[in-house]
Parts: sequence; structure tokens; C-alpha cells
Amino acid sequence: MTERFPVGSTAYTKDGHPYTVEEVAGGIVYCSLPNGTETDFPESSLLTEQEWAGRSGGQDDVVYGRIKRAKAYEAPTAKLNRAASEKILTRAEGLSPGLLDFAAFSIGARNLSESGHEDLLDGLSIVKCRDVFDSHTPEIRAGALANFLGSKADVFVGIADLGDNLMRAMIDKGMAGHAAAFEEFCDRPRR
Repeated sequence: MTERFPVGSTAYTKDGHPYTVEEVAGGIVYCSLPNGTETDFPESSLLTEQEWAGRSGGQDDVVYGRIKRAKAYEAPTAKLNRAASEKILTRAEGLSPGLLDFAAFSIGARNLSESGHEDLLDGLSIVKCRDVFDSHTPEIRAGALANFLGSKADVFVGIADLGDNLMRAMIDKGMAGHAAAFEEFCDRPRR
């Protein structure tokens, strides 16, 4: 009889966190993380790699639910006008096509990295990250975009009725540090 969790294999918790199996004894799986942290779980509460791979829908719920709760999507500290927020988002996308997709994807990738789930980055979907972005109110989206561009949300939304040159300059300044990543992003397939 083969063991469900052989030593050295990867076991996943129900929320998708991977652990390396060190030992299995009496229905308990003793695991470790790459940083050396050790823990144990009842065997019934873990999934094998094959079981985890078969749960793509469940994995998506966990991954994109985690991204939806990212710090970047917290309500801005300043009170933002809804109409101005909607206008700034529309103008930003018009002046820099793909900017909102890139910001949403980057926020999702950063959230996964910061939460220790770098292993899920390869499967990160631009479309689903954008859906998460769009599921928030205009004020939160404008705040997240402003933060991504390195601007204060109230200042960024405050230029909604000003000229395109100022808006373009603010976007260019904010994107200066992301230029190479944005170029690479634009070559990615939209999935």
C-alpha cells in the first residue's frame, strides 16, 4: 500500500499553502516550510499535489479572494468623489491603454508574493485580476491606481478635470519605475 503523502512530497492546506512532508505517523503529517518552520496536520485536512491540481476552481476562489482583500484595495484615507474617481479611471485607461490591467495584475502579483505564495504567480490571470480590480468601488480603484503610481489618492483624483498633459505626466512619472515590467506585461497573453 502506498502512502498518500510520501516523505519529500508537497502537501497543500485547504487554503492552498504548500508544505514539504517530513514524516507521516498515526494519521498526522509532519511538515516544514522552506524557512525551516515545522508544523503538523491531520492527514484528512491536507491535499496531495494531484488533489490540489484538480481543485482549480477552489484554488481560484482562494487566490483571487485573497487578492480582493489585498491592502491595496483598502478604502483610501481621504474621502474621494465617486464621479471624479470614475472619470480619472476612464481617462487613465484612455491615455495609457492597458494601464488598469497592468495595475490590477501587479497588485495581485505583489499580494501573492507578500503572502508567501510565489508558487502561484505563474498561473495568475490578467483577466481575473482585472475582474477583482473592477469589483471594487470607483473610489477604491482610483485609490489603488494612485497608490500604484506613487501618488496620493486625493491629489490623483483631484486632477480629473484638468488637462491631458498633466494627467499623462503624472502617469509617466508613476510608471517610470515599471517601464520594463509594463513592456513585458504587454507581450503576455490575456488569459
